[in-house]
Amino acid sequence: MLKILSLLACIFFATTTIAQHMPQDKTYTFADCVTTYDTEKVQKTQVGHQFWFADKDFTDGRSIKMSVVDPGKSTHAPHQHPQDEFFFVLEGTAQFYLDGKTVEVGPYTSLYCPSNSMHGISNSGDIPLKYLVMQKYEQ
Repeated sequence: MLKILSLLACIFFATTTIAQHMPQDKTYTFADCVTTYDTEKVQKTQVGHQFWFADKDFTDGRSIKMSVVDPGKSTHAPHQHPQDEFFFVLEGTAQFYLDGKTVEVGPYTSLYCPSNSMHGISNSGDIPLKYLVMQKYEQ
């Protein structure tokens, strides 16, 4: 899973580096740039839990988080926002909604949500759905 996460992070940040956009008053250490999943640091949600691999405040709005969603649940109803968003399914079965169309997908599938598109993801399987969410939040 770490190799996949590393690859996705490289792709996600390929067009720019954190250093180019990090305000001059922010500094980082090597330890700030390595995050390992820690069950003691997960955030419980109403439908499972989430874990932030990248702190959006530290990384100029860029983030990677893992969402874990219980069977038959979704994190929220379809919605839209100005920033692009990527989902990458790690485990389970996801139902992806994008602008009136749906598809059911399994592990190692990337799902792209263009800017201002109506989109959503839910667990349509019988085991927890684990997926990465990558986006740049507006600051």
